[in-house]
Amino acid sequence: MTKIRIAIQKSGRLNQDSLQMLKNCGISIDNGKDQLKAAARNFPLEVFYLRNGDIPQYLKDGVVDIAIIGENVLIEKGEDITIATKLGFSKCKVSLAVPKSVTYNSVQDLEGKRIATSYPHTVQQYLDKKGVKADLHIINGSVEIAPNIGLADAICDIVSSGSTLFKNNLKEVEVMLRSEAVLAVSPKISKERTEILEKLQFRIQSVLEARQSKYVLLNAPNDNLDEILKLLPGMRSPTVLPLAEAGWSSVHTVIHKETFWEVIDELKQAGAEGILVCPIEKMVL
Repeated sequence: MTKIRIAIQKSGRLNQDSLQMLKNCGISIDNGKDQLKAAARNFPLEVFYLRNGDIPQYLKDGVVDIAIIGENVLIEKGEDITIATKLGFSKCKVSLAVPKSVTYNSVQDLEGKRIATSYPHTVQQYLDKKGVKADLHIINGSVEIAPNIGLADAICDIVSSGSTLFKNNLKEVEVMLRSEAVLAVSPKISKERTEILEKLQFRIQSVLEARQSKYVLLNAPNDNLDEILKLLPGMRSPTVLPLAEAGWSSVHTVIHKETFWEVIDELKQAGAEGILVCPIEKMVL
């Protein structure tokens, strides 16, 4: 039986979030401790646990068909690899930072300076666009220490909370790009495996849609029902059911989380009562 081969990070936060995404898609993985490859019990899929920096090459070579990987890694090592879906987790920035004691006005201040980074391609592209020439020092590992030991004047690294920069007496001065986990596809994926990918993408999209929405139930006085329904952006239109109490209806709908609190406030002002909010596990459109 043909199986689609997916690469995920061997360890770290992206590993856990990737496995959770597959679990949310109803896919059960039989993986034991320290396994480098595992199979799904209920979906035609094999998981390869790989070093994050190696995954782009495995995609290019067709050793794996798809991967859950940080967008920043693809920009650095696999720009020609197709991104099928952005996944909304493991968000971070790739930024330039300098010592707190340094006065910084613009990226032009880095002209002729030394920059330590494990993202040389990304940094060079950014500097070229800005017309800045700098000396790049490639470091695989913790780059934050480089200014403190006199190796560099600035660094480029991933920034999540900024706490690591703070601890090393650095400040973020340029955000070069914003990244999140993505589902990437090998240019050598076969037709058979592309069909499996489409089924997986359908499941992923259902999970992502659910995360962005809330299921809302409320009681509405019939005298105000038209006004309340106008406030509700349902998937098609809200469901309205009569209550046992005369003059009242139960209204069911879905509200996007970005506008959730604004809509709830308007509903209360329009006379809605007993508003119940439920999380959505999957949403199939």
